[in-house]
Amino acid sequence: MTNESDIAEIGEARPDPNALRGPDDHLNQDWIERLRAHLSAGEEHDVAEMMEPLHASDAGDVLEALEQDERVALVQMLGDKFDYLALTEVDDNVRTDLIEELPAEDVARGVATLDNDDAVYILEDMDAGDREEILAQLPAFERLSLKRSLDFPEDSAGRRMQTDFIAIPPFWTVGQTIDYLRVEKELPDEFYQLYVVDPGYRVLGTIPLDKFLRSKRQVRIENLMNHDVLTVEATEDQEEAARDFERYDLVEVGVVDENKRLVGVLTVDDIVDVIHEEATEDIKLLGGVGDEELSDNVLSTVRSRAPWLVVNLFTAMLASFVISLFNATIEQMVALAALMPIVASMGGNAGTQTMTVTVRALATRDLDRGRVRRLIVREVTGGFLNGCIFAVLIGAITWLRYANLSLGMVIGLAMIINMIAAGSAGILIPLTLNRLKVDPAIASSVFVTTVTDVIGFFAFLGLAGLWFGLF
Repeated sequence: MTNESDIAEIGEARPDPNALRGPDDHLNQDWIERLRAHLSAGEEHDVAEMMEPLHASDAGDVLEALEQDERVALVQMLGDKFDYLALTEVDDNVRTDLIEELPAEDVARGVATLDNDDAVYILEDMDAGDREEILAQLPAFERLSLKRSLDFPEDSAGRRMQTDFIAIPPFWTVGQTIDYLRVEKELPDEFYQLYVVDPGYRVLGTIPLDKFLRSKRQVRIENLMNHDVLTVEATEDQEEAARDFERYDLVEVGVVDENKRLVGVLTVDDIVDVIHEEATEDIKLLGGVGDEELSDNVLSTVRSRAPWLVVNLFTAMLASFVISLFNATIEQMVALAALMPIVASMGGNAGTQTMTVTVRALATRDLDRGRVRRLIVREVTGGFLNGCIFAVLIGAITWLRYANLSLGMVIGLAMIINMIAAGSAGILIPLTLNRLKVDPAIASSVFVTTVTDVIGFFAFLGLAGLWFGLF
């Protein structure tokens, strides 16, 4: 007979002690502690047994969960069994610190096992001297390929591309191509389309795999290929390349150099990483935290945040100066001191909402001249209507709280004025910064908040002074 405790145990979701993650998808701390114990005891077989089934992304999470000395011990203990692809899944600081502790020959051996784009991702943040030391230990062909990718600008398509691709001449048949794919050993492990090129490696067309596999052996490649070819320049910004993937629903696209020669390919898995990085960067810039990582120490965090806090200090002083102009007004009606933060706060939040929409639209290049006009009209009109709604609400609350209808009307009018200002500033400031070639994600929030604070305080205290004759 089953008792209540047995039923409870059956119904309870218990994490598998041998599983890396629990039901909440967080790392299983018991698993991590067992790994730490094996590392401390130098039990290589047990460490390898625990790490062997992990995906590179999970191995990266494990590295981040360990201390620096434990990370080094793990990599050295695994030796050739360690998948260096895991280093692309960790914070920049973790990766840099770990590589600095490892022998150059070990890093070179691990990098040699990676695709070109993943190897570049690991090498690009290293000091030039350390990078050259690692490159010098690679085979000549791989070394030249990596150096060529590293010569392209940072955050460009050339840095993200894979240099392994399948290029075939147009005069081959499907049968010849199939035979080539079967016998050639130096081919990419995964590919989505074939590139048809001339002797100078300029792209003539492409053939998706599904179309290729459904064709008969005697069909010539030139009669099968798509002639409308989309490629990206190797020097093109990775964000622009990601936009092409989004716009045209691409899975893979060829990358060409300044002479239009095919030098690599971008695949959708690389672009997913780009989209994630760019979105994360924009969010951090809006918050004024730069390129801060979770693994940063206290001093790095302070250095990252302090500059924009200094800017905020000066803008706050400007708002304080506006308040000081109405000291006499506040002294005669103390209720104003309690109410004025409401106007400024509502305007700040409304301005941030508009600014977020505008900055994102600028980042995705969704704003043309016609859309800008519509967005300005929409946000200003929306600010006015929101102002009217909250003017009635805060006006009624103020009237009931202070038994003063006039004070309720004053704060209501100030709310309308500041909400209109918030809508205007939230769109016009990012647009102006963008036109001045300043990243609107970096500076917009400071200026928008300043505008809403200054106008909010000035409108409320100024209207109060005029309404009640306090000047």
